[in-house]
Amino acid sequence: MSYVLLEDGTRLDGDGVGAAGHVTGEVVFNTSMTGYQESVTDPSYAGQVIVFTYPHIGNYGVSAGAMESDRIHARGVVMRDARNHTEAHGSDGGWLDWLRDHDVPAITGLDTRALVRHIRDLGAMRGGIFDDGIPTAEAIGLITAETSMTGRDLARQVSPVEVTTLEPTLATDHPRTVAVIDTGVKRSILDNLRSRGARLLIFPCATDAQTIIDRDPDAIFLANGPGDPAALDYIVDQVRLLLGRKPVFGICLGHQVLCRAVGLETYKLPFGHRGANHPVKDLETGRIEITSQNHGFAVLGPDGARTIPGDDPVAWETDFGRAELTHLNLYDRTVEGLALRDVAGSTVQYHPEAGPGPHDALHLFDRFIAAI
Repeated sequence: MSYVLLEDGTRLDGDGVGAAGHVTGEVVFNTSMTGYQESVTDPSYAGQVIVFTYPHIGNYGVSAGAMESDRIHARGVVMRDARNHTEAHGSDGGWLDWLRDHDVPAITGLDTRALVRHIRDLGAMRGGIFDDGIPTAEAIGLITAETSMTGRDLARQVSPVEVTTLEPTLATDHPRTVAVIDTGVKRSILDNLRSRGARLLIFPCATDAQTIIDRDPDAIFLANGPGDPAALDYIVDQVRLLLGRKPVFGICLGHQVLCRAVGLETYKLPFGHRGANHPVKDLETGRIEITSQNHGFAVLGPDGARTIPGDDPVAWETDFGRAELTHLNLYDRTVEGLALRDVAGSTVQYHPEAGPGPHDALHLFDRFIAAI
């Protein structure tokens, strides 16, 4: 037997099905119906325990093609009804076997709906997965020793230590060179850029701006990743030196970093946006896209507003000129993207690469390459 415990004392009992041992982290929930392997290997989940809201997890096993990075980044997994099917088409093995092989604790057989409702009502909080041999009082001590996600720099933990180059997978006479500042980039993002003829220079997140400029890229890409963007001033300062010299495009954490670089502020969402069913309105086209999302922080609107009441493209006056809202979350009306009008730069908060998720926003990669 095992149990999930939150820092407020909430406990739910279940069956341990992953690796032996306990784990702590920020407990968050993901509403996707598929893509469990992509989720746990997304570096954006570093430092977190994922609660999957869909009841059956593991139905189609695991495969090498579903890896979004070279390892599992989520610390633990919470499920209602875990499966370990090993014979699904394209599967290389069973989900639970794979978690055990990678030393990731997991738990099944508990009421994930009750747990998710609790997190939704009170907000994401620290917690963990423990076997029943660990007393609750001891588990609470382990949880409170866990560093809060607010103010936490996790980008350094998932960023590479040296520069690498990836060639385009689409033959083209004029490949575009894109410098990627890697704060935890997903492979499907890199694949989408390469399949559109981009040659990628992937830099560690602490690389200084001049080193990047010396490689003469055509554009700068700010990647997704974990942690609090307010803890990344060392990246923000370098992005400020890049703006106006090269076109800059950011996704997820990269969106937040670019916004902070032009002088906007970020804040922590109560329970974040994590799933593959978030409606976002593109204010430039009027189209509604169903999007994949994974983030716990957001950008404040003009005058410090946390939400945008209307569908008009409101504007900020930034340190680099005018910025206009381009994308709006229709669940909670938070900022989902903006464009800089006086220097070349734009962002989206969500994940157009759809790994996992719908393909509605894949065209944004085409737009980025065309802008270069």
